Amino acid sequence: MQESRSQNYIQGAAILAAASIFVKIIGAVYKIPILKILDDGGRGSFQVTYNVYTFLLVLSTAGVPAALSRLISSAAASGKAGLAKRFFSVSLPAFVIIGTVAMLMMFLFADALAGLMGDSLAAPGIRVLAPAVFFACIISIFRGYAQGYENMIPTAVSQVIEVLSKAAFGIVAALLLTGMGYAMHIVSAGAIMGVTIGLGLCVPLLVWYKRKLDRTLPAADESEELPGKIHVLGRLFKVSIPITLSASMMAIMTFIDTAVVMGRLQTGALMLTEAGARSEFGKYALSISIYTLPLALIVPLSISIIPAIAAALARKQATEAGLIMKSSVKLVNLLAMPAAAGLMVLASPIMIALYNDSRELPAKILLILGAASLFTCLQYITTAILQANGHERIALMTFPVGAVVKIALSYILVANADIGILGSPVGTLACFAIIVFLNIVFIKIKVREKLGFITSTLKPLACTLVMAAVVYFVYAGVSRLGSAVISAGQMAVIVYLGIAVLIGVSVYAVMIVVTRTITKEDLAYLPKGDKLAKLLRVR
Repeated sequence: MQESRSQNYIQGAAILAAASIFVKIIGAVYKIPILKILDDGGRGSFQVTYNVYTFLLVLSTAGVPAALSRLISSAAASGKAGLAKRFFSVSLPAFVIIGTVAMLMMFLFADALAGLMGDSLAAPGIRVLAPAVFFACIISIFRGYAQGYENMIPTAVSQVIEVLSKAAFGIVAALLLTGMGYAMHIVSAGAIMGVTIGLGLCVPLLVWYKRKLDRTLPAADESEELPGKIHVLGRLFKVSIPITLSASMMAIMTFIDTAVVMGRLQTGALMLTEAGARSEFGKYALSISIYTLPLALIVPLSISIIPAIAAALARKQATEAGLIMKSSVKLVNLLAMPAAAGLMVLASPIMIALYNDSRELPAKILLILGAASLFTCLQYITTAILQANGHERIALMTFPVGAVVKIALSYILVANADIGILGSPVGTLACFAIIVFLNIVFIKIKVREKLGFITSTLKPLACTLVMAAVVYFVYAGVSRLGSAVISAGQMAVIVYLGIAVLIGVSVYAVMIVVTRTITKEDLAYLPKGDKLAKLLRVR
């Protein structure tokens, strides 16, 4: 095993994790004032708009960074510098064309897309986001190129620039439009404009990073035989299309599910108007941004392991590839389990702390989505493992099964007057639980290295259950004591929540060390892991 390669993988994951955590925090800060400015109807249009954008964005770009990074990583590991650079030079113009087509579709057919989603007021926001898809296509090529050389800094920095611009321009636009008396759906479109501006600013930054990276790479061997451009593009599409189809399954599912939910709210037992359905969907939108927070740690791992495993397999070092996969699965359990438990146990105070919303329905939605977040995280990492081992097409078999369950449950449950919008998060939970189960089955069949899913789950689960119980009783205790001293309100809930989370995190950290859930061998894969093991007295 080449320890440096494993450490490169962990360091790359750490860089992206740090950036992704920052991105998610800023994204939450950006959305909190936006969602406070908007009413439930405006929130509904905001979420519908974003779902349409994500659908077209993923279809255009989802598989490109992963496929390009894998192909470039394999070529570089084999000493084929010329081939690695040709992948980039052929891919860029192709995806400029793809981005242009997607942009025109969003702009010219915005009214039709909004009507299809059951929210006619989402059209202005869809038009505002049209150029964002074009910029994202270009960005995906540059990010994939850098990731192929296990350089995660360009991706991390561009993500930070993107989210800071999104926050700054989005909040300012929403405040200005509100002050000028515009309708909520126009304010929603203005708030989402920051996405387009942020992506546009990333393009020149990534061009500069590529030039800087190229100066550090070995020169191409002039005697190296390079395949034709059509052949290179064919190889890229051969790898990226299955990944894109796999990744876009979620966007396709969300796109269809949004239309189904909005439609069933209007045609089911509730018989809501379009405005009423938009308002109900707005309550669901409040919880979506919180539900995705645990992915801040998991998505970077998923991105990083693909080139790392591909490079190890290209060098025929199956043992190293297996160790990387095992460490990834264990890290996901250690991070996603307590995050999911926290969202479930503290759903109501979280909604009050962030949105000053004490309504029962948004808290119930977050509780269900909290459970779903664990399976969403596991879906990301298990899919990445399959992709890195060359089994991209398997995800095309597992995700549709979960998606069909999700859409079917939304169709049936949302139309039920006693369930309503709660049917959508229930479908999300069932969807990802099924996908994870199927992915694990296929990994056991197709991947030679044993990843030990059961052993990597039991101890983190035990530690998480203890932490969840502590958090629940600590919050209940401090809120009861605090209410006798200060009046109840958003600030009081924030204080109580902070105390409960701080104690819960501390208990969890102690538990994973005491129970040897984390071992010295695990920490050896982290930068300065030996020093960290000594500090924590891990054996």
